[in-house]
Amino acid sequence: MDIHEYQAKDILGRFGVPVPKGGLAYSPEQAAYRARELGGHAWVVKAQVHAGGRGAAGGVRLCRSVEEVQTYAASLFGRQLATKQTDAAGKGVYRLWVEPACDIARELYLGFVLDRKSERIMIVASAHGGMEIEDLAETDPMSLRRMTIDPATGLVEFQARELAFGLGLTGTQITQMVTILKACYRAYRDLDAMMVEINPLVITGAGDLLALDAKMSFDTNALFRRPEIAELRDRSQEDPRESTAGDHGLAYVGLTGDIGCIINGAGLAMATMDMIKLAGGEPANFLDIGGGASPERVVRAFRTVLADRAVSVILVNIFAGINRCDWVAEGVVKAYREVGMTLPVVVRLAGTNVEEGKAILQGSGLPLITADTLAEAAAKAVAARPNLAA
Repeated sequence: MDIHEYQAKDILGRFGVPVPKGGLAYSPEQAAYRARELGGHAWVVKAQVHAGGRGAAGGVRLCRSVEEVQTYAASLFGRQLATKQTDAAGKGVYRLWVEPACDIARELYLGFVLDRKSERIMIVASAHGGMEIEDLAETDPMSLRRMTIDPATGLVEFQARELAFGLGLTGTQITQMVTILKACYRAYRDLDAMMVEINPLVITGAGDLLALDAKMSFDTNALFRRPEIAELRDRSQEDPRESTAGDHGLAYVGLTGDIGCIINGAGLAMATMDMIKLAGGEPANFLDIGGGASPERVVRAFRTVLADRAVSVILVNIFAGINRCDWVAEGVVKAYREVGMTLPVVVRLAGTNVEEGKAILQGSGLPLITADTLAEAAAKAVAARPNLAA
């Protein structure tokens, strides 16, 4: 789960990271009020969306008068902001963050991520901030410094100092960086985060370190024990199909094709999408119904897939272990009848109670298309698409 910049700054600030003062606005008038409240002669107005690259997309601006703050805010509210990290539709702008302009002498990059290879939290830092990490890795890979943290000891001070020296910091800046690194690590560890990023972490004209931007994402599976984090969820920034599916325990990711997929298991789902591509089709989604799928769960999966109007055929691919093919078959038949199915449905079952499942499908009297192998199922799904069937 992602959160907004102002929320991440609030969390990191409570852990000890220096962040600038700012104010949240839900209207142009409130943005202007925030500027007056903060004081000064220049302010940075930022669209709060779950995407990077806001500045290049016109979602961040330095304003030099209260009137300019209000005018710019009016141009942002209700707008769909499309960045290089969003699709063409972009993300809706419904709140803004206003903070005083900062005297920037230098920009750094700092990130905490889970390194799956070492199975540890990794710090990624660079002396060149203000750019996306992907751009840094491509244009200046040697500037990236990486350091893994031993979970038995946590981030120890000598590691933090070594990283600070490597970024070219001196004097009191080293002490400040040690504090920031330790604070970020504690926030990551204590709140079940998946990513903490400060970009840019700036050195001000006065020589102090300040987090001008911040991002955090959290392990969705751990939100049950982090209610204070779960409350920060902003559904307006999520794909409604993915949000609804998640509420029902389904793992769903919307794609751009027209073959809807209902699969059990992430690995099998990936293989199914690959096979669809190999057969000349395009998957419309990734959907994993998980283990122990009841008929009712299968019905919910059908409704989720059909919420995408681009879907022209549905492919159900189940390799039952924990699941049972007869349960899935009952769900397919129930869904077909309940939702008034008009699209072609291809079903491939294998594993536990497969013969019982096939018998249920055959005895339903419904025009279901069955297949014995994944390759056959993918080929039949591609062939069943209306634009190809003709």
